[in-house]
Amino acid sequence: MSESITVTLLALLPVYPLVSFVLLISFAKRLSWHVAATISVGAMVLSALSSFVVIEQLSVDVPVITAHLWLWFTLSSSEQVNISFYLDGLAAVMICVVTGIGLLIHIFAAAYMREDANFTRFMAYMNLFIVAMLILVLADNLVLLYLGWEGVGLCSFLLIGFWYHEKANVLAARKAFIVTRVGDTAMAIGLFMIFKEIGQLTIIDVNESARALWVVGDSQPYWIALLLLGGAVGKSAQLPLQTWLPDAMAGPTPVSALIHAATMVTAGVYLIARMHGIFLLAPEVMTYVAWLGALTLLLAGVAALTQTDIKRVLAYSTMSQIGYMMLSLGAGAFSAGVFHLMTHAFFKALLFLTAGAIILALHHQQNLFKMGGLLKRLPLETTLFSIGLVCLMALPGSSGFFSKEAIIAQLFSSTTAGPLLWFCAIVGALLTSIYSCRLFFLAFMGNARFETSLQPSSSKLLRFSLVALAILSIIGGVFENVLMVSLAPVFIAAPVIEILNEPTWLHSVAIATPFVGILFSWFYFAKYRVVSDVKIVENSSGLARFCRQGLGFDSLYTWLLVKPYCALAKLNRKDIFDQLLMLNAWYVSLCHDVLTSSQNGKLRWYVAAIGLTTLLLLLTLLLTVNVGEVSMEAS
Repeated sequence: MSESITVTLLALLPVYPLVSFVLLISFAKRLSWHVAATISVGAMVLSALSSFVVIEQLSVDVPVITAHLWLWFTLSSSEQVNISFYLDGLAAVMICVVTGIGLLIHIFAAAYMREDANFTRFMAYMNLFIVAMLILVLADNLVLLYLGWEGVGLCSFLLIGFWYHEKANVLAARKAFIVTRVGDTAMAIGLFMIFKEIGQLTIIDVNESARALWVVGDSQPYWIALLLLGGAVGKSAQLPLQTWLPDAMAGPTPVSALIHAATMVTAGVYLIARMHGIFLLAPEVMTYVAWLGALTLLLAGVAALTQTDIKRVLAYSTMSQIGYMMLSLGAGAFSAGVFHLMTHAFFKALLFLTAGAIILALHHQQNLFKMGGLLKRLPLETTLFSIGLVCLMALPGSSGFFSKEAIIAQLFSSTTAGPLLWFCAIVGALLTSIYSCRLFFLAFMGNARFETSLQPSSSKLLRFSLVALAILSIIGGVFENVLMVSLAPVFIAAPVIEILNEPTWLHSVAIATPFVGILFSWFYFAKYRVVSDVKIVENSSGLARFCRQGLGFDSLYTWLLVKPYCALAKLNRKDIFDQLLMLNAWYVSLCHDVLTSSQNGKLRWYVAAIGLTTLLLLLTLLLTVNVGEVSMEAS
């Protein structure tokens, strides 16, 4: 294939879904389901096919493909911001996830949302989400990356609050938008610092210039990396900005799959991996990344143990798995973190979409304690969901096993991670297997606790997406060698981690941990998996409620931030600053009133006013003359 065709296909990747968005949003009320679904899904098919064709052109001889479209604006005599796309091994992995998994989610969404009155608007927002994410991962400069970064934030707000007639959905959308803005602000300041210190914004140039300009331990890369980390923890829902993600389940299930598997929460991981040149100059910040990832995966694992909503269990599992990716990045194992990002996209999309099929069959029931017995009633969905859980628990042979083991294997000897964080990763794996088994026992085994008849969907679109994702989840580990080879040129400056001195029992412990969790769960949650007359009720203890509420972070932020802000807003409800500005308006209004009152149309009033004014002028003139004469005599 000629170079010009390859560049054209690369440039068109976000154009297909963008055109679809414009068409769908412009003719929303006039399009039938068939037309809207064809336009939306068709655009994703074109993007996915173009992605695979372009990626095939990458090789050892051609490790990078660029597409310069046009000049956006000029910042200085030497720095221009272009609309340009940059494809290397890292971007190739990301566009495979975004377009490939995004296509399967779009196909599922077309069937899942068919009866919704605003189906066309929903699919338009889904297309726009893909556009923003493709711009983010393909941008060759930080300004264009930030455009895509804010674009995914906007789309998450639109999709989480899609059913805006319910107040809870609106509040969840607003919460996601505000919390992520905190991280986005930190990231924007970091970008300003990069331009101030380096004078460049092209990503590759920034990484290279940073290594040439600074050495490990300098203060500038430390603060820049710390600010970029702020943006990453906001988008990827890591401590301390993780509270928005569980509430984001308010949106339709395909939205949850898209956010958790293919788009928004992976953006923070991608940012750190893309800007690894700066992070390698700040090993302290890399240690922060590792610790934040470890603490988040533990917190999310504990919270998932007590959730009653099937989607919230999966939401906390996403926080936990993103924590593994952050832990890997902080340890310097960039390729392993990106590998887990890819496999996680496979099985997390499978889990969310299968959960959506189950919720649809149960008439939109999401409470695990009102499910049960689905193993016999929904055998296909049970099989597919089980495949996703096997990958999530990282049982040997699954895609999750290969990627998670690649992370854990490099933690013990890493200078920015170490044995303690390795132990945190093992505990996180144990928690993952326990809450996964609890979810399976509650939903699929034991007594049937739902009150309505099941209505399993017979849609071929639903089943096609689920089966395709199940296959990818099973075979995803075979992509490891190809992925590592493609990422090697990207992370060539990353340190090589020495693993020769690791104890021989490390890998055995990592492999055995999920089985220990399964064995523990088999006995501890026995009442959930057996058919008996014992009524299954959720744990209502104070500790369970505390964990169910995300370990109190929402309450903490409410008391520390939300309530004081609302109190200040109430105290200043008349806006003292606005009142100061309004003084000028009050003065002009006063003068206007005075002048208006003088214009009453009465001739006598006008004559008297002219006479009085003339008298005042004469008196002023006389006084001025007398004062002048007195001053002359005095002199």
